[in-house]
Amino acid sequence: MATLAEKPIDFTRLAHPSPASDEKRGAILADPGFGSAFSDHMVTIEWSDDRGWHDATIGPYGPIMIDPATAVLHYAQEIFEGLKAYRQADGGIALFRPEANASRFNSSARRLAMPEMPQDIFVESVRQLVLADREWFPTVEGGSLYLRPFMFASEVFLGVRPSKHYKYMVIASPAGNYFKSGAPAVSIWVSKYSRAAPGGTGAAKCGGNYAASLVPQAEAIKRGHDQVVFLDAEQHKWIEELGGMNLYFVFEDGTLLTPQLTGTILPGITRDSLLTLAREEGLTVREERYSIDQWTADAKSGKLVECFACGTAAVVTPIGHVAGHDVDFTIGSGGPGQLTGRLKDKLVAIQRGTAADSHGWVTKID
Repeated sequence: MATLAEKPIDFTRLAHPSPASDEKRGAILADPGFGSAFSDHMVTIEWSDDRGWHDATIGPYGPIMIDPATAVLHYAQEIFEGLKAYRQADGGIALFRPEANASRFNSSARRLAMPEMPQDIFVESVRQLVLADREWFPTVEGGSLYLRPFMFASEVFLGVRPSKHYKYMVIASPAGNYFKSGAPAVSIWVSKYSRAAPGGTGAAKCGGNYAASLVPQAEAIKRGHDQVVFLDAEQHKWIEELGGMNLYFVFEDGTLLTPQLTGTILPGITRDSLLTLAREEGLTVREERYSIDQWTADAKSGKLVECFACGTAAVVTPIGHVAGHDVDFTIGSGGPGQLTGRLKDKLVAIQRGTAADSHGWVTKID
């Protein structure tokens, strides 16, 4: 169990003139959905060439006033993260691997020519928001507080160069189920669009990657599927990831496979956690390329018995059906698999404090 040191930066607390009423908050928490409601407060920290990180505040959630010539609106220099705070079995509050999110945030920042955020400031900013909005944890089973740190170029200028000013912010959203269908397993569509190319920003968590996924995602939904899966941009052969989640494949001999990180796939923290848990169980785990043709053949032959997607928002989600312009197949029985369920239960138990944390992944903050 990791614990936080004294706060590394001073935050100015701004009074909230009109926080949500108990009645309004209670109605939201009883049916939060995902990403549609937000807590009372937000964190803001400024960065400039001459002052570095400064003016850390936690104040009322609200609109951002920006100039029409603000750099991010024209050159898309922005990055973000996603992590969750969980109620623990003992009633406390904890974050899951916030240091890993801080590390990935800085990796994204380097790729987009943005300033890095010291890890202790990143973690403290998230901690401050959770403590301010501790009453916003959903009452539904499996609920959590989803946290969205993000940074964007805030200098007012028109010119293709890195900004000299940035704004870092954190907002929070009470979260329930990510997928609205509530089905035991999701259906995905194999897109002919590409999400990322070698040498691009595929391994960075920036908005442009997700913007590129919206048309194919809409195509998937129009055809009756829950999500879209992307193949590599060069050969359109190798499986990469979903619109916002990594993939795992489970074979009849118990082997677990996930596509290797090639620079075009986001290095998911849930993906990495599951790799660790699977290896602890003695499972054979392979990180290597896996083609759409092989996926189809293995599913139809029965060699592939389970498949699941994973990410912070949805945690672990079974995949039951796959379709595309040239493929259509069911995986196993079309429902959740045993290994998928076991790994999810093990991960969630650590996140929620009902199982021992032998890796120092859980950071208690209250």
